Amino acid sequence: MDRTTSVSRIVLGKEVVRYLADFSHAVDWDPGTRECDRIDSGPLAEGAQWHNVSEFRGRRTELRYRLVTLTDDHVVFVGENKTATSRDDLSFRADGESTVITYRATIRFHGLARLADPFLRREFERLGDEITVSMPAAIDGHAA
Repeated sequence: MDRTTSVSRIVLGKEVVRYLADFSHAVDWDPGTRECDRIDSGPLAEGAQWHNVSEFRGRRTELRYRLVTLTDDHVVFVGENKTATSRDDLSFRADGESTVITYRATIRFHGLARLADPFLRREFERLGDEITVSMPAAIDGHAA
């Protein structure tokens, strides 16, 4: 699933990246995330980890997320549990008075869970549509 959204304050460019690089903020912008807590300490850097509890179609699932890429214009998280691997890839670029965010989420199911992939695709697409609204709102609320 790929989605592109914009945040209307260019002055926030680096602040937008810093805010989204702290995956504990996913509770504010990801409609499926119910809890997301950092489980290590130290500065926010590649290798940082979070325990994420998400709800999807009425079922709760837990993943351990790791920050694998952190640059001024690119953030990537990988989340894993026994049934799936999730990758959240965010890239950022300035566009006039806005910061454009391109969000790509991929989920790979393991084992028998792979059989559900075609049936769940539409629901993941719907969540992606919601993120194009919830992510800018969360960023704007954080900056206010």
